[in-house]
Amino acid sequence: MSVQLSEGAIAAIMQGENVSKPVLQVINTRAIATGNGPPRYRVLMSDGVNTLSSFMLATQLNSLVEEERLSAQCICQVNRFIVNSLKDGRRVVILMDLNVLKTADKVGGNIGNPVPYNEGQGQQRSSAPAANPAPSKPQQQNGNLSVAGPAAPKYHAPANQFGKASALSSVKTPGGSQAKVVPIASLNPYQSKWTICARVTQKGQIRTWSNSRGEGKLFSVELVDESGEIRATAFNDQADKFFPLIELNKVYYFTKGNLKTANKQYTAVKNDYEITFTNETSVVPCDDAQHLPSVQFEFVSISDLENTPKDSIVDVIGICKSYEDVTKIVVKANNREVSKRNVHLMDTSGKLVTATLWGHEAEQFDGSRQPVIAIKGARVSDFGGRSLSVLSSSTVVINPDSPEAFKLRGWFDSEGQLLECASISDVRGGPASGTSTNWKTLFEAKSENLGQGDKADYFSCVATVVHLRKENCMYQACPSQDCNKKVIDQQNGLYRCEKCDREFPNFKYRMMLLVTIADSLEYQWLTCFQDTAEFILGQNAAFLGELKEKNEQAFEEVFQNANFNTYEFRIRVKQETYNDESRIKATAVDIKPVNYREYSKRLIASIRRNAQLQ
Repeated sequence: MSVQLSEGAIAAIMQGENVSKPVLQVINTRAIATGNGPPRYRVLMSDGVNTLSSFMLATQLNSLVEEERLSAQCICQVNRFIVNSLKDGRRVVILMDLNVLKTADKVGGNIGNPVPYNEGQGQQRSSAPAANPAPSKPQQQNGNLSVAGPAAPKYHAPANQFGKASALSSVKTPGGSQAKVVPIASLNPYQSKWTICARVTQKGQIRTWSNSRGEGKLFSVELVDESGEIRATAFNDQADKFFPLIELNKVYYFTKGNLKTANKQYTAVKNDYEITFTNETSVVPCDDAQHLPSVQFEFVSISDLENTPKDSIVDVIGICKSYEDVTKIVVKANNREVSKRNVHLMDTSGKLVTATLWGHEAEQFDGSRQPVIAIKGARVSDFGGRSLSVLSSSTVVINPDSPEAFKLRGWFDSEGQLLECASISDVRGGPASGTSTNWKTLFEAKSENLGQGDKADYFSCVATVVHLRKENCMYQACPSQDCNKKVIDQQNGLYRCEKCDREFPNFKYRMMLLVTIADSLEYQWLTCFQDTAEFILGQNAAFLGELKEKNEQAFEEVFQNANFNTYEFRIRVKQETYNDESRIKATAVDIKPVNYREYSKRLIASIRRNAQLQ
């Protein structure tokens, strides 16, 4: 296959003309030291007429050089590039996307007799006709902007130019001067004056810090345009200035700011650099940029999270199968109280994962209509199998307007809601309080040897109470609020607690009830403590204690009435050893009335599954 170079393309690129997918030859590549960041490669390229050493390879293409696919004498097609002006006026062409058409071993040498391109002198070939000078003004370049110089013989690009044009070529700064708009992908620390037009896809809350060097505040945003994304952070005075001005999902012109190497420990944004707002930073709303993308996701299937390393940052999408009430916890690091809510997401893999929302998001969340939830930048935890935590840098979108969300909603409404989903968050080592997942029959729980691992296992079942052991189901406990230790009757009207090392004139009743539950296949002895025992008996411990002392027959009737009632049980199972004998101990974590609508759905799904096996 013969490949023809795009003669004149280099001159056209450097003069700001539209050039679509030029075919060029690599003459040489050279690595440039970048300190702690990823290496950058400078490329000398030829179009058969001119050579130019101002080509830089974008870091996402580094593998082409490192795998020796992009090497001297190979021929490639440049699909996307950006022309960027440096402080000293020199221009650099950043190669964003390219394909190697012919490897070096199939070319056999340099094509033509190209000469170095000298900026401002047009195409370097004696036969080139003289060109009329063109006005020096911003022009569209490959979907981006570059500054045009004197005209040269034009490279005739195909009519179908690639990429969408930026909304505006320039914007007025607060000082009144015109600023050239550049793509996010072209930003680097060597630029001092730049303007980007970007959409705010994530906005964190203002956070404060205090350490030996002082105290302060900050907030961060994530910005997206057609070329890529970048994170920006405002500190102290800038945080106070810009936080009320910047709104989520709005488009702005951002001008000036310090660019530094991104700290990947705190962000999952795919950019080697990040912006810090300064006193010179300006933010101007842009009303004509509907073409800019919104949040960019790279979704991971929930089933794949089981093999995802701990602390990985991922994007997920799922249906809110169920959710829990908001709880308050105190953060030990700063003794601050924060809100927390767990939501349980499922996708077409049939797996379910627990994701934790924090703060304002936890308080405002409404999962009553089982919405589709997309989370960008959630952290993977190994607490109780695999779970997700929504960070301050994460973005949560409810019912996003995307093909993935529409597909997931259609699947759930037609068949997904009938599936018995398996949780990856609480199969091993952790309860999912308030949720009914990992459903098992008692026979399945025993045959799968749940509870025999290093950690306790949790499962849910629907079962019936068939026996209650009323002997020793209650004891006299310490009346202190945080102590449930059994007290010793001193036979003098006082009761002694060994743990508190105190004597009290009274006590409180605590329950430890043993019950037998059964389903259609198996039975199980179950220990029920205070809350779960009171739920089964329908009376509180104080009333039952008084009843036992004053009316033994009424006490007996309470136990008789509690028999043969069916509930949903959340059970913890763990192997324990006593007197050198090992046995599985089952404890009721939660007991609720049966939700027959959901129970029927699970039974129907089970019938369908078994019918397919026949």
